[in-house]
Amino acid sequence: AHSFNQFQTKKRIHMMNREKSKSAAKSRFLMVFPLIALLVLVFACDQNLADENTIKPENVVEIINEDGETELRGMVNGKLVEINADEIFDVVEDMPKPSGGMSAWNEYLISNLKYPTKARETETEGTVIVAFVVNTDGSISDVEILRGIGAGCDEEALRVIQNAPNWEPGKQRGKEVRTRMRLPIRFKLS
Repeated sequence: AHSFNQFQTKKRIHMMNREKSKSAAKSRFLMVFPLIALLVLVFACDQNLADENTIKPENVVEIINEDGETELRGMVNGKLVEINADEIFDVVEDMPKPSGGMSAWNEYLISNLKYPTKARETETEGTVIVAFVVNTDGSISDVEILRGIGAGCDEEALRVIQNAPNWEPGKQRGKEVRTRMRLPIRFKLS
């Protein structure tokens, strides 16, 4: 052994043979419990706050007012609140459908979707996720790209959705409501 390493080696052997402190190990172990409890509390409170202001489909009721018109009301924190006609639902009892069904929608996409020249040249392939709102009259608005692939594919997906024929609107408790939809549009070179 080298003379410079003797002292270090001797120190290490001495530390390995030394009896470990039980109180220090216990205190480190016990500190984990409050940390876990704090994390559980923080995440549980965050979830409860998000759930408090969400109106679930089963908590929506239909009320007939003095004029004989039906209004949608939802339960939030034990109180009936009026559901705004401009409110956009993410989930409804009857989700919007393309006029003519999904087969007609696929035919529309096949006949109207043009593969961008730039995407062909760069051999760009992938899926563009598009979000849009189906209004109560079935028209499409608020079209936006959630996840794009570039090379002109995002713009083409926007164009096709914006020019799409009307859909059958979503319904909540039998009443047509505005509904947000998310659809993938796949670009694949043959």
